Amino acid sequence: MQAAETTVDPSEVAKFEAMAAEWWDPAGKFKPLHMLNPCRLDYITRQIAAEFDRDLAAEAPFKGLRLLDIGCGGGLLSEPMARLGAEVVGADAAERNIPVARIHAEQSGLEIDYRHTTAEALAEAGEQFDVVLNMEVVEHVADPLAYLTACRALLKPGGLHLCSTINRNPKAFMMTILGAEYVMRWLPKGTHEYQKFITPDELCSLLEQAGLKLLDRSGFVFNPLTWDWSISSRDLSVNYVTAARKPA
Repeated sequence: MQAAETTVDPSEVAKFEAMAAEWWDPAGKFKPLHMLNPCRLDYITRQIAAEFDRDLAAEAPFKGLRLLDIGCGGGLLSEPMARLGAEVVGADAAERNIPVARIHAEQSGLEIDYRHTTAEALAEAGEQFDVVLNMEVVEHVADPLAYLTACRALLKPGGLHLCSTINRNPKAFMMTILGAEYVMRWLPKGTHEYQKFITPDELCSLLEQAGLKLLDRSGFVFNPLTWDWSISSRDLSVNYVTAARKPA
């Protein structure tokens, strides 16, 4: 069988492999994701609950849903999804992330199927999911359209695709690269490449070209006074997220 083509960018994978051991350190190199995570989870859980008519107040509300966390890293999203009852597959192209994620899940008493693989390889194998989480990954791949097309192939008909990334404009450059990498030094210099950032209109067009129907787009907004994140229906100027459905 011919190996599946991949949109993985080896230089991007190397960046995250170098930081793998720090995934679960809230004061380490992934501090921005730890800070953002409650806001991300709020959006993700509400979108899934609305799409699949689930009561978030119920015990294990996502039971019966098969979910893929593509670009799972150390499992910052995979673990909450497993706690909510979903059957979770966590996949990452950075091999060193997988043992970190497995060990932490085992220590947390969670069963999560972590794999060193790609979206394209999973699609080639015929894997199917109710939900694909595609958070902060698309700005790191070599071919966004091919990557999103693979993500669409991984969805069951009617499945939900959640994708977040970073806008491309001077404000996003100031906050994400100058602020996070050079001033606050939360991330190593060179973690992000400005030319790979994607505007909301561009991402929505790519999702449509990939065969997905847009349901929502919202912003993740950081408040430097309260030092926390919130969801905005209007401010997509830096970090933002989309929800889209694969037609039934």
